Amino acid sequence: MIKKWFEIVSDHRISLRERMFRIVTGVCMIAIAFTLPMGRSIWNILIMVASLVLMAVIVKASIRRKRVQTGATVIAVLLLSLFPITFFSAGGFYSGVPEWFVLCFIYVCITLQGRRRTVFFGLCTVETMLCYGTAFYFPEIAAPSSSHNALFDSAFSMIMVGLLTSILLMFLNKMYEEENALSQRQKKEIEELNRAENHFFSSMSHEIRTPINTIIGLNEIILREDISEEVAENARNIQGASKMLLSLINDILDISKIKSGKMEIVNVSYETGALFSEIVNMIWIKAKEKGLEFKLQVDSSIPSMLCGDEVRIKQILINLLNNAVKYTSEGSVTLSVRCERQTVNRVRVWYSVEDTGQGVKKENIPYIFNAFRRVDEERNRYIEGTGLGLSIVQQLVNLMGGEISVNSVYTKGSKFIVMLDQDIVDERELGTFTLASRARAHEGEPYRQSFEAPEAHILVVDDNDMNLMVVTKLLADTKIQIDTASSGAECLRLTQSHHYDCILMDHMMPEMDGIQCLHALRMQPAGLCQDAPVVALTANAGSDNQLLYRKEGFSGYLAKPVSGALLEAAVLSILPKGLVQRNEEARQAEIEKDILIFEQAQRRSILVTTDSVCDLPASLRRNFNISVCPYYVCTEEGRFLDGQEMYPDELLMHIAGGRKGSSQPPEVEDYERFFAEKLTEAQNIIHITMAKHVSEGYQNALEAAKSFENVTVIDSGHLSSSMGLAVLCAAYMAEHHAAKAEIVEAVKRMEHFISSAFIINSTHMMCQSGRISKKIQILCDALLLHPVLELKKSRMVVGRMELGSFSQASKRYIRQTLQDTRNIDRRILFITYSGMEEKQLQHIQSLVQQYCPFERVYLQKASSAIASNCGPGSFGLLFLRRDDAAVPFFETPDWNGAA
Repeated sequence: MIKKWFEIVSDHRISLRERMFRIVTGVCMIAIAFTLPMGRSIWNILIMVASLVLMAVIVKASIRRKRVQTGATVIAVLLLSLFPITFFSAGGFYSGVPEWFVLCFIYVCITLQGRRRTVFFGLCTVETMLCYGTAFYFPEIAAPSSSHNALFDSAFSMIMVGLLTSILLMFLNKMYEEENALSQRQKKEIEELNRAENHFFSSMSHEIRTPINTIIGLNEIILREDISEEVAENARNIQGASKMLLSLINDILDISKIKSGKMEIVNVSYETGALFSEIVNMIWIKAKEKGLEFKLQVDSSIPSMLCGDEVRIKQILINLLNNAVKYTSEGSVTLSVRCERQTVNRVRVWYSVEDTGQGVKKENIPYIFNAFRRVDEERNRYIEGTGLGLSIVQQLVNLMGGEISVNSVYTKGSKFIVMLDQDIVDERELGTFTLASRARAHEGEPYRQSFEAPEAHILVVDDNDMNLMVVTKLLADTKIQIDTASSGAECLRLTQSHHYDCILMDHMMPEMDGIQCLHALRMQPAGLCQDAPVVALTANAGSDNQLLYRKEGFSGYLAKPVSGALLEAAVLSILPKGLVQRNEEARQAEIEKDILIFEQAQRRSILVTTDSVCDLPASLRRNFNISVCPYYVCTEEGRFLDGQEMYPDELLMHIAGGRKGSSQPPEVEDYERFFAEKLTEAQNIIHITMAKHVSEGYQNALEAAKSFENVTVIDSGHLSSSMGLAVLCAAYMAEHHAAKAEIVEAVKRMEHFISSAFIINSTHMMCQSGRISKKIQILCDALLLHPVLELKKSRMVVGRMELGSFSQASKRYIRQTLQDTRNIDRRILFITYSGMEEKQLQHIQSLVQQYCPFERVYLQKASSAIASNCGPGSFGLLFLRRDDAAVPFFETPDWNGAA
């Protein structure tokens, strides 16, 4: 039995929690066997036996039902019940029982978790204090005990508690050491498995690329021949399937490299125009085949040469554009590029890929970059792909220190935005020009070689005979003299007696690989090709390999499988110009100009938006480029857009006629449409809403923002023009290129320094809108009470009541609101009103100037939404209180000029 118990607690297949439960409970059972007999009565012995049997049953049942935590809790309750009985029956202080209370604490700490542990630890503490207190104040309750027995019991208990605790700790230490050793072994095994997996993927990539190179190359030769349309169609299908297979292999290899941490970012100088040309040449035909319009919008001020990982940037954009074409059945795909100067030698570039496709459900957006996961699987089951593309894109962007975000409205389309910082190599602006096709023949057009070089002599080195045949056939029409070698040794023999204008060299070859062969070639005594350009033509793809070949001294690099056009272009760039005769007729025509014209893409970095209830003058909204999402006004006649289809005065007249009218915030779908539209104007949106406890607008906007990664929703904590003050601050900071985090922080800080209070003329509309009860409304009318509404912690509260006529109440409200003039920022004041005449407004303005003159005062008519709650005759004084850490918006003198 004991042997079996030891085997169980040493079995790593059993959870650590269960094994600890067995060990600690076993120790406690031993403790009970020693402590209960201290009472020296038959009842104590019976209780001991019953307790031990019960604990054994609890342990067995809880383990069988996999309810270890429940079993530990029941045993903890049992221990808390047994120890007081033993304590008093054994003699209280004068026994060996107090030492055993320690085991109860140990049991609770080791076996229980979370809140249960805290609760039972407290119960143990309380029980111990109660036992000691009771024994001290009522010593007669404890059984009598002689000093001889007390001394013996105490010494025995101390030794046993120390011994059992030591055994328990030794068991636990051994378990933790074994678990740690097991964890280290597993970690080592995982690392070895990862190394084996990476080696496997790398090897498989190379091995699979070799036959694909043969398939694509020979298939291209077939397409060049005079063949029937049926054969040509079959050949094109083979070509498409081969390229799809190649794309899948590239994805798997890249994700393997990223996971293993071997993906390197290689920054080189590149021409931005050439980069965009290559990307468009790869994508536009795919879009045209699906009947999609392809648009290109590039900031003409982008520098003509930048420094970055051109290969990975190209991979990111092609992946995103391929996805856009793949998931769009009608409409358009747009690539937009915008740049912003960061420092003298650095720019921030935003690449945006937008489509009108099926979009992504908002609940799927958090998982869109997960590897091997395809969202909306049922709808996309006929679309090819591994689900790795977006995961690779995100991780490449992260490796380059950039950011990627996605905005998508289901069934309406998606927009992916990539931000990368790049160093400037050539400050000359790219300007506006038309892209021409570079190295891509239109399908269906007859092949024409781009050049002829009958006097040129090249050597192709590859251990695969099929690869040698493919390269030879792809270059046959150029009339180049081609020799082949199937090993590095054969290459060195040929170069000993022949001069070659160019050598195409495979890397992975037996006995002597391409790099070793290159080094031997450069050092070859009396060799005729010591200075000949050598291009790596290899299946080892990736920017890290490009760096390797560049360092080793290769003149160029081509990844297999290679098309005939790219192979010709590579050889053409290497051969001496005197040996080449260019074929003018074979030059590619310009791709349609209406698709590829570079356009100035004017998009702001941050756009501040808000709701129509912000009550800002139209002039300020225009000057600061503030867009508003309209609230609704609901009447018996229907629902109208606030400030567009119904105005405040119309609503007040409607309500004065005995009819009902109320305001309603935009719905989630309204906000989604609004954000989607505004994201065509800016990279990021900061949307500021009315106090969240006053209106549902904040929650609706927050829900809609889940569909867009670069939309931030902020609760202003205020309403009307006091909310407008926060909006102005944010808009000013955005105009002056403040970071998004700085703007958000400033708006949140402003909430505590904005004075927002309205005095209400009549409470009838407040009662109608449900703000106050009918009894309160009648009481206010009877006593001539005028509530002053204030915003505190995003909630509308009645700050105080003004008594008397509204004229007298207004005067007291103005005086009290403006009495602390030292703490008022006098730059700007909004007097926001509802249903007041010119004469009343002039009187209010004159009173304000008497108590606290402001530099600029705006008389602003409240929106329909505010008017429907406050009623006619109401107004508020909305301004800022002084802030020692004031935001730049209010410190900068030129703000007034902007207004």
